[in-house]
Amino acid sequence: MPFEGRTMGPEGYTNIMTNPCRLVMGLLVLLAVGTASAGEPLPAEQVEFFEKKVRPVLVEHCYKCHSAASKTAKGGLLLDTRDGVRTGGDSGPALEAGNPDKSLLIKAVRYTDKELRMPPKTRLAPGQVADLEAWVKMGAPDPRTEAAAAARAKPAIDFEAARRFWSFQPPKKQSLPDVKHKEWPRNPIDHFILARLEEKGLPPTSDADKRTLVRRATFDLIGLPPTPDEVDAFLADKSPDAFATVVDRLLASPHYGECWGRHWLDVARYADTAGDSADYPIPQAHRYRNYVIDAFNKDKPYDQFIREQIAGDLLGGRTEEERYDRIVATGFLALARRSGEDPDKEHHITIDDAIDTLGKTVLGMSLSCARCHDHKFDPIPKEDYYAIYGILASSRFAYAGSDHKKYQRDFVPLLPRDQTERIAKPFDEKLAFLEARLAPLDKEALDFEKALGGIREDSGATAKKRTLKELKDALEAAKKACEKFGKTRPDYADAFAVSEGTIGNARVQIAGNPSKLGAEVPRGFVQVLGGGSVPADEKGSGRRQLADWLTDPQNPVTARVMVNRLWQHHFGRGLVQTPDVFGKQGKPPTHPELLDYIAGEFVRGGWSIKSMHRLMMLSHTYRLCGGEDAANSRIDPTNQLWWRSDCRRLDAEAIRDSLLAVSGELDRSVAGVHPFPPRKDWKYSEAAPSRRSTRRSAAPSTFFSRG
Repeated sequence: MPFEGRTMGPEGYTNIMTNPCRLVMGLLVLLAVGTASAGEPLPAEQVEFFEKKVRPVLVEHCYKCHSAASKTAKGGLLLDTRDGVRTGGDSGPALEAGNPDKSLLIKAVRYTDKELRMPPKTRLAPGQVADLEAWVKMGAPDPRTEAAAAARAKPAIDFEAARRFWSFQPPKKQSLPDVKHKEWPRNPIDHFILARLEEKGLPPTSDADKRTLVRRATFDLIGLPPTPDEVDAFLADKSPDAFATVVDRLLASPHYGECWGRHWLDVARYADTAGDSADYPIPQAHRYRNYVIDAFNKDKPYDQFIREQIAGDLLGGRTEEERYDRIVATGFLALARRSGEDPDKEHHITIDDAIDTLGKTVLGMSLSCARCHDHKFDPIPKEDYYAIYGILASSRFAYAGSDHKKYQRDFVPLLPRDQTERIAKPFDEKLAFLEARLAPLDKEALDFEKALGGIREDSGATAKKRTLKELKDALEAAKKACEKFGKTRPDYADAFAVSEGTIGNARVQIAGNPSKLGAEVPRGFVQVLGGGSVPADEKGSGRRQLADWLTDPQNPVTARVMVNRLWQHHFGRGLVQTPDVFGKQGKPPTHPELLDYIAGEFVRGGWSIKSMHRLMMLSHTYRLCGGEDAANSRIDPTNQLWWRSDCRRLDAEAIRDSLLAVSGELDRSVAGVHPFPPRKDWKYSEAAPSRRSTRRSAAPSTFFSRG
């Protein structure tokens, strides 16, 4: 096999490559069967889809007539329970899992049948209908149970009881467990692994041969195959520290940052375009990509890495270059998903995505599931969501452009402060002035159209329609003035980043609807993780306090989540096998004491990621071969206790880069700006792919789009 330890079996590869439809159909069948099986936990992404896209629609538009709380369940249909949806009412089951076209629920919301239209008075938005269709197509996964219903009935969350859950407790200092075979462990990790193996009577396999080991380490750390000379050098090195020398050499390679930076960029949802319909380019996004690569290469302490990505613009710097670097770091937040043509009308979706990314990436928690209601599984009330929402809503997000506003806005200048005041600020102020004329014209035109909606053309409305045309002409002229001025921006370096905005607390959005507001929530943090709030007299957004709270050594999840990600990429899966979900819907750690030990070492060691690589890779556990053992397989068939090394597939980037490397075509130079055309030539309505590149997939010059 060409890539030992990282390959797919030839039969599986042939089946998929010769008949990709077989793979797709198989996945659909698995989804439909898996979601229909009672008692089996649903995949976290399906639960999240239901909680964010489906339940809010049912609550807002259906429960009034079709729930246990309604006076009479119309048509005998109850939609507030999983069994109610599947049993249906007088007309039969409300849906057929996997088949939207044969589901009564979908037929009703599509409004294609004059006799069956729900909701009866106001039809759902097209996006809501599409979400329900997607839900049914994936098998209608529904996490609602009697236990969940009971939890909803509770008046408040008991945070003291909630903190007894394993991931909400601070990591405990662990002593090394005793083992019988004292000669086997090579470092502390092995004590925890071997103790469990001995407890279950599972002898570990033999060690991998040196050729396998150097390939494993090289792919793990730099995402490329070792050269023949590197393999020969390791085979010839008979010293006891030969493998440690290999690990240190790879950690010092600039390709290390490209490989591990990509792992971070994946969870940060990095892309070089803004997504949505126009999918506008973000040429400046490469600055954030390079910041991440450099941070890994320099072994920037992880707590500092996080603080800069949340509040780098507020941290200053010893030099102008360091200040610029920290501004660029906030691209982590700025890259949140955009939706709609107008950034001012759909900004709540951008903030929601930023909260979602922050929660899963740093905390291993699905915070955005509390947008519409209290989290259904974890102790996160909706007030916690809006406490963080207020912090981000008090920040200004750079905007890449759209069909509606064909120019960049709110990018952060990378200039000395005096030049910012002299060059960038006047331009921003005039653009804001021009944009301020758009909103009232837009609203006036919309109101005028609504007022004319019921007037027939032959009923004396001609004069009004001419007035409406004049109003629309004025609106179009204002848009063109903004667009024309937006393209005259002075030529200076800037960053796709965040900055301070209009400071204020957020109000709860009832059922997640930004037009229906409830009580105001003070800016603050997640209560079950220690809580706290932004000081009432704080003049800034609160992002600096948020960054400090996330990286507080007493925060129970931040260190655990990151060391688990490192373990995942070295061993094929994490000690917690749901790396983004450390809550009740996730899987518990297979080795909780080991997880606490390495999390503690991570913090005590100055949050050094490279030190964690060394600790994991120099363990005996990492060096095991992938051989089979019939007796072990009967006891632990899925190798949960790591008695051997799992065979792992190369990821797509490593396959591509390896092919380029062995062919001699790989361009190993540092990647720069993506090959977008000059801004003056932009005529985007839908992004087109860029030219072929031979640079690394980890730091590409190819076009990565969110569209």
